[in-house]
Amino acid sequence: MGMLVGKKGIIFGVANDHSLAWYCAKALHEEGAELAFTYQGEALERRVRPLADSVGSKFIEQCDLSNDEAIDKIFTELKKQWATIDFVIHAVAFANKQDLEGHFVDTTRDGFKLAMDVSAYTLTAVAKRASEMMNGDGGSIVTLTYYGAEKVVPHYNVMGVAKAALEASVRYLAADLGDKNIRVNAISAGPVRTLAAMGIAGFRDMLKVVEAKAPLKRNIQAEEVGKTALYFVSNMSSGVTGEIIHADCGYSILGM
Repeated sequence: MGMLVGKKGIIFGVANDHSLAWYCAKALHEEGAELAFTYQGEALERRVRPLADSVGSKFIEQCDLSNDEAIDKIFTELKKQWATIDFVIHAVAFANKQDLEGHFVDTTRDGFKLAMDVSAYTLTAVAKRASEMMNGDGGSIVTLTYYGAEKVVPHYNVMGVAKAALEASVRYLAADLGDKNIRVNAISAGPVRTLAAMGIAGFRDMLKVVEAKAPLKRNIQAEEVGKTALYFVSNMSSGVTGEIIHADCGYSILGM
C-alpha cells in the first residue's frame, strides 16, 4: 500500500529474526519505509546484517547505546547518509540474569543501574539526537514496554521497575518534543517467544496463562506488534502522543 513511501528511520534492538524489533522493521518496510539498523557486537552482527540486507538497508552499524560517544557517532554517520529522519524504533532492554531470578529485594545496586541505563535512559539519549534530525514535519519515536511496568510479574523484577521508568520517560519526552510535532509512544506487547523473553524464568507458563485468560483466548503474534508500530509511525496516529498501547489480546484489562 505504500503509506510510508519516502519515510526514513532507524531501528535499535534487532537481535534476530524472532525479535519484536525485526517484526516492526518488516511492517514498516512493507509500507515503503527506508530503514537503518544498529547492532551491538560481532555475534549480533552475524544475525542482523543479513536481515538488514534482506530489506535493502544501506546503513548497518555497530552501536553501544550505553555509550554516549557511540550514539553521537551513529547519528553523525546517519546524517551523512540522510539529512533527516522520520522515525525511530527503540527496542532495547537488558538486566543481569541473576536480577531476574529470586526476589526483587535482592537486586544489586550495580544491577539496578545497568537495567535502568540500558532499558530506560537509552530512549532519552536516542530521542535527543533523533529529534535534531527530524524535519519540520515532525516525526515519531516508538519504544517497547511490557505489563510488568504496571503490575508485579513473577521473575520480571528489576526489569519491571526499569520499564516503569521507560513509560514515564515516554510521557515526559512527548511533552518536551510536542512543539516540534514529534510524537513519542510505546507498545506494551504481551508475551511473545523471543530470545530475550525465553530468558525469563517461567515464561512458558506465562504464555499458557495469557492464552487461557486473555479475552481473545490467545497470545499476541509478533506480526501484530509490528502492525501496532506501523500505526504509531504512520499518519494514522498523527494526533496520538505520550500513550502506552497494550497489544496483548486484552489481557491487561482483566482485574482477576
